[in-house]
Amino acid sequence: MTAIRQPKLSMLDLVSVREGGTVAEALNIALLTAQHVESLGFTRYWLAEHHNIAGVASSATAVLVGHIAGGTSRIRVGSGGIMLPNHAPLVVAEAFGTLAELYPNRIDLGLGRAPGTDGMTMRALRRDRVEAEEDFPRDVAELQRLLGPVQPNQRVVAIPGAGTNVPIWLLGSSLFSARLAAARGLPYAFASHFAPRQLLQAIPLYRNEFQASDTLAKPYVAIGVPVVAAPTDDEADYLASSTYQRVLGILTGARMKMQKPVANFMNNLEPNARDAVRDFLGAAVIGGPDTVRAGFKRLAELTDADEFVLVSDVYDTTLRLRSLDIAAAAL
Repeated sequence: MTAIRQPKLSMLDLVSVREGGTVAEALNIALLTAQHVESLGFTRYWLAEHHNIAGVASSATAVLVGHIAGGTSRIRVGSGGIMLPNHAPLVVAEAFGTLAELYPNRIDLGLGRAPGTDGMTMRALRRDRVEAEEDFPRDVAELQRLLGPVQPNQRVVAIPGAGTNVPIWLLGSSLFSARLAAARGLPYAFASHFAPRQLLQAIPLYRNEFQASDTLAKPYVAIGVPVVAAPTDDEADYLASSTYQRVLGILTGARMKMQKPVANFMNNLEPNARDAVRDFLGAAVIGGPDTVRAGFKRLAELTDADEFVLVSDVYDTTLRLRSLDIAAAAL
């Protein structure tokens, strides 16, 4: 029997604005968290691009990547991801090329093909552009060219950007990006922190179809894992009610800032709503140290992932850092 690999630990942050808090406080918490997980030995710290969503302060993703990289010393920092339909590839190449020059060998460029927002905001971001299915693969290829060595007679050059070879990841929650990442020989991150349904289909498809590239010799898979850890299962479930409230808001269209925890929140929901929240959080690991250890072991056995990218939304900053301590110790 093949041994299950020990996954690396990383983190994805939406830079949540707490109810009663400010954007400035959320940005400070993000930096504090990045510094903390760096001290725990985490591999990377990613930030997600979202727009016009109450309680999410990571819309200017490249700016935040620079802020976090500047406040840390070792950990890789990047996007999880930049929503490529919202941007011209040249602009992305210049931004991340600049970051790569400022913080050599520490910047990642994760790319998604969703807009990361609602239809009206999408139109505000993209103006009159209409996205076709073939646009995303073409834009990924253009980004690879712009971040690679300058070719003879190349008329459009990313300055900065050219020759930096910023590592590109493809992100997704369906089979489309799994196939594209395999065809391009790129690392693949599955968004199981909010859409776990096709996780066990996408990973084997990616591995089976993977074509080695100049940048990656064999498949490399990261999966998103919502985590809330505490000394006991009951306390972890209580703290996770902030996450449950956010998920319910997403499902019902009632976006909100991160809410304080509420006792017995899930038990007070209608069965259909409770099932929908649990389905959304199908890959979540919530509990005390033993429960977290068992949850990580189960995910590792199911996916054989190279890396777990943790999402830990806990209202109290100190308890969020404690949650990450317990998660790191469990693995």
